Amino acid sequence: MVQFNPNAGSIRPNIGPGSATGAQKGAGGADFGKIVEKQISDVNALQDESASAVKDLLAGKSQDVNSVVAAVAKSDMSFKLMVGVRNKIIEAYKETMRMQI
Repeated sequence: MVQFNPNAGSIRPNIGPGSATGAQKGAGGADFGKIVEKQISDVNALQDESASAVKDLLAGKSQDVNSVVAAVAKSDMSFKLMVGVRNKIIEAYKETMRMQI
């Protein structure tokens, strides 16, 4: 049976200490840097996985071409997404620099 909670509007998700969102923190610069660094390392890990999958296929250790193609496509897509985000960040920086004080 589902019970109705009249205080549901005041319930906030438990995100743990030290993991406040950008709106909750003042500057948030360090958090943004950590997020970007983590995403870059994730893309690098996907690139390494796809490279090792290709090497295994060429060496004859693996016979599954579909998994190699999927790994390469996943790493390619994540790299393209990272480049797109980088371009947006650079464009936002340039736009900010063009603002008059």
